[in-house]
Amino acid sequence: MNDLGSACAACNLSRRDMLERLGVAAAASLSILQTGCARQTGKAKPMQAQGKLTTHTNDRFYKADGTFDAAAAKEAYYEMMRHYDYPIPPRLRTEDFWVLDFGLGKFTEVGMGGIFWVNNKEHNYFGHEIYLLPGQMIPEHQHVATDMPAKMEGWHVRYGWIYIYGEGEPTPGVEARIPESHKQCAVARTERILKPGEVAGLAKPCEKHWMRASDEGAIVSEYATYHDMAGLRFSHPDVKL
Repeated sequence: MNDLGSACAACNLSRRDMLERLGVAAAASLSILQTGCARQTGKAKPMQAQGKLTTHTNDRFYKADGTFDAAAAKEAYYEMMRHYDYPIPPRLRTEDFWVLDFGLGKFTEVGMGGIFWVNNKEHNYFGHEIYLLPGQMIPEHQHVATDMPAKMEGWHVRYGWIYIYGEGEPTPGVEARIPESHKQCAVARTERILKPGEVAGLAKPCEKHWMRASDEGAIVSEYATYHDMAGLRFSHPDVKL
């Protein structure tokens, strides 16, 4: 895995500009095939110490005209960060912290928050934090080669836990855990659970993959090669950034 280096200087970019330049790290891939365990040496605070994690209905994140309410979405992620006693540095209060419902209008089912701490094309490394509310998924996708090699990535769970999905033999019972919006298009059906401190990554370039948070939500660090927006391909035909 690459270390997270110097922070990218994109503070003045709009959310759209940042996504255009850096690409959405729909960061989730599996390859169960390439996994490692990095158990935390310190004890995380038990969930009950922070109270029950607040959950919201989908309409909480849409305005009266049906448009996505990014401010409400960000506040829900801040609530989760406070729940886990996760530090909220000033940069997470800027436009560098972005939120998406992927144009599907089902934010509590398909959505994410994220910040690209660094995305260095010259030296080919990338560091990203992924924020998922309880039950949220990042849509299935893959990264293909452009003028850069296909992006490779791995995920390190910090808080909460996640299901990750990659290509291969379907896990028994997986159908029941695929959100309705993706039952017809999800190819990656080999499932693995990642708990805090555990790490997994793609097994091969261009592998289709996705992730979904448990009912505890999740905060996940992604370590990867350079993220090129042009190489991002979603399986769902209606996904929009």
